[in-house]
Amino acid sequence: MLYREEKDSIGTKQVPANAYYGVQSLRGQENFQITGQRLRPEFIESLAQIKKACAICNYTVGELDETIKNAICQTCDEILEGKLHDQFICDPIQGGAGTTANMNANEVIANRAIEILGGQLGDYSIVHPNDHVNRAQSTNDVIPTAAKMTTIKLLRKAIEKMELLNEALLQKAAEFHNIIKMGRTQMQDAVPIRLGAEFGAYSKAITRDIKRLSKAMIGMSSINLGGTAVGTALNANPAYVDALAPTLSEISGLPLKKAIDLVDGTQNLDTFAFVSATLKTCAISCSKIANDLRLMSSGPRCGFEEINLPAMQNGSSIMPGKVNPVIPEVMSQAAFCIMGNDVCITMAAEAGQLELNYAEPVLYHKLFESIIALTGAVDTFTVNCVSGITANEERCRELVEGSVGVITAICPTLGYTESADIAKIAIKTGESVREILKSKDIMTEEEIDRLLDPETMV
Repeated sequence: MLYREEKDSIGTKQVPANAYYGVQSLRGQENFQITGQRLRPEFIESLAQIKKACAICNYTVGELDETIKNAICQTCDEILEGKLHDQFICDPIQGGAGTTANMNANEVIANRAIEILGGQLGDYSIVHPNDHVNRAQSTNDVIPTAAKMTTIKLLRKAIEKMELLNEALLQKAAEFHNIIKMGRTQMQDAVPIRLGAEFGAYSKAITRDIKRLSKAMIGMSSINLGGTAVGTALNANPAYVDALAPTLSEISGLPLKKAIDLVDGTQNLDTFAFVSATLKTCAISCSKIANDLRLMSSGPRCGFEEINLPAMQNGSSIMPGKVNPVIPEVMSQAAFCIMGNDVCITMAAEAGQLELNYAEPVLYHKLFESIIALTGAVDTFTVNCVSGITANEERCRELVEGSVGVITAICPTLGYTESADIAKIAIKTGESVREILKSKDIMTEEEIDRLLDPETMV
């Protein structure tokens, strides 16, 4: 392999001759072999959109030559088309609050711009990663802005999948409206409830989650781009700073605006923590629903057997014919991942000192991971589970008629003590509440039918 020599403030280093990344990217790759992963494509695209916006705004205020601006913009457009992504070689988790990721973008864009202008890769006298691509910028305003943009992009997909889940739940709520089953509290028989009412309640929780996610996404629209190192906009033309958010919004199609206080926007990560907390709450809702579906479908002969989940794959390598609730299981596992990530994000958001938070990279990595996990899990949960659920109406009716819980409807007539005595007899003998009431001859058959009518109880 042929190499070119590049130097930085640390010293010189051999870089592959045909690489678009440079010495600082290579140092970062060597220093931070943490997750075995690379930057998300959405994050790379956000960096390209930022660099394009900055080049345009720097040119507009007379800080950048038109030829260099055009080469930078062309390169950014190529990255947005999916090219050069393999040249982003750094791990998502890195020291320096994301300096490696920012410089990786700067070096790739600079070298491709050099190539466009007819120069040799690494000849930074033509286009310089810092002086041109990173002009009037800092890692400290570029990386948080890219993270917010990426979060919006990913959240939009997550919300879309959540809305489809909600539609599926509403459909089942209507479909199962006339099916009455036993409600349960503390896993014990309670009183009858409509199966449709349970699915309707799931829908209400998901509706609240969608609203919370939408609200959390609004906080991602306020960006600190233009604040440079600590939010004071050092080395940045005021006209350039004011033009950044509108220009970046036009390029990205995202509703971005300059933070009211750029220092605050650089120091604090509470808006990201809020997104994570909202994702965790959403994960709790989805996992709780998954738990219920596993219980209601348990069996198929020795469990509740009230509903049937779509059979998606064999459930055992040793037990023939066994089918497990794999989709609800994966929904809960994704939820556990999101809950764990929220702990990491909480600690990272708290970890900043004074003007900057060094732990931004791990926060962003885990936040993106959470959104993607939620999106994928909710998608398969909807398509491969909820949409295909069917109800065992006869089984539900059988459990209601044989339940002791229906004694609750008798309580206002006979009183709590006598009703409890009847319940104890039913549990001990296996007789139904209806049979015991008839044998005691303490109520007319018409009264029993009226009080124990499931339709009345629900």
